[in-house]
Amino acid sequence: MKTDEILGILDKHEGDRGGLIAILEDIQAEYSYLPAEALKVVAEQTGRSLVDIYGVATFYKSFSLQPRGKHLCSVCVGTACHVRGAPTVAREFERQLGISAGETTPDREFTLETVNCLGACALGPVAVMDGHYFSNIKSTRVRQIIEKTRAGLDEAEVKADLRDFILTVSCSRCNHSLMDPNHLIDGSPSVRVTVSFERKHGWFRLSSLYGSFTVESEYPIPMDTVLDFFCPHCHAELKSASSCPLCSAPMVSMIVRGGGMVQICARRGCKGHMLDLEGGGL
Repeated sequence: MKTDEILGILDKHEGDRGGLIAILEDIQAEYSYLPAEALKVVAEQTGRSLVDIYGVATFYKSFSLQPRGKHLCSVCVGTACHVRGAPTVAREFERQLGISAGETTPDREFTLETVNCLGACALGPVAVMDGHYFSNIKSTRVRQIIEKTRAGLDEAEVKADLRDFILTVSCSRCNHSLMDPNHLIDGSPSVRVTVSFERKHGWFRLSSLYGSFTVESEYPIPMDTVLDFFCPHCHAELKSASSCPLCSAPMVSMIVRGGGMVQICARRGCKGHMLDLEGGGL
């Protein structure tokens, strides 16, 4: 670990105390995990206690305190995926990579993990490679998925990439469309809602590309802030009865055109989300 690199990441975020998650995300992106020395530097430079920083690092499942491979492979073995053959898929990933779940390949290329939910139960078996979703996986596709990941998934063009897909959503109360065709994010119509936080009230737009976490907002929103989401048409709050499986913040629900619901975490920076294309709720 190079201290100058950590200081550079902190400078990028201007030492914003509310941006701890973003700082840790950048550190993990650089080293593939959170080195203990890096966390000490963050504590010294931000004025936060090391205990608080370790609390955040261990609370969010996306962070790791142990070295990971260049590519992270997460295979869901939760109930919905399990009944559709997920154990067989997971074993094939282990066979192809030559490691067991929870391990990293000797060349530090891949880390394999199994999880209980990836937020896309209707599309199981599901695996996520470097943040990209692969759905309805058969064991015969595993080698191809690994090869694509090794070649570089981020180089694929979105429109030609079947790993990600566009969701057209509407308000769960008035059923009015939340799509904004005049404001594009990730090259597609954005999802427009209204949010409030810290006595501020303004527009908030999300990418309609499932698997993307790109957002834009009228006001700068500190990381970790829990937002209140509202429909810009009927002004009803979009809060779901569910809590985020990652951070326990309230979930925000929207209707998916064609049937089903999508829920996203209301906490800025959290990537918790759930999708159900089979039923009317989650």
